[in-house]
Amino acid sequence: MIIKKKPTPNPELKKLEKLVGIWNVSGEVCGQVSYSWMEGGFFLVQYVDLEGAKGLEFIGYDEESGTLKSHYFDDDGKVLEYTYTVNETDHVVSIDMPGIKGEFNGKYSNNGNTITGIWRWKQDGEDLGYKAIFTKVHLS
Repeated sequence: MIIKKKPTPNPELKKLEKLVGIWNVSGEVCGQVSYSWMEGGFFLVQYVDLEGAKGLEFIGYDEESGTLKSHYFDDDGKVLEYTYTVNETDHVVSIDMPGIKGEFNGKYSNNGNTITGIWRWKQDGEDLGYKAIFTKVHLS
């Protein structure tokens, strides 16, 4: 019998652990997002419900680029790709796709239970964006 060694998630994924739970979103857009680990620990799953916009995102580690990347599926049938940069103080989410380029620049509070930031992007030549505050209300 051949027993294969089961792969383990890349250690970079641990940077996302602070997101696990339910977050209320306020500011210029309101709603709720939640994060939980998919079985196996290779992907963090985000459920999004912001002012009627709903979606599902899978965030994982991309070995080829050496970055945290995601695929976001929205209720309008779009698939968007993002890159995450997360550390002790910063929460940055970038998008660079045909027709849309931008970034969310957020800062964690000292206790890590709040992210305050601004989404700015250019879509089809138009400058768009909004300010948002994410407040953790429940640990998963």
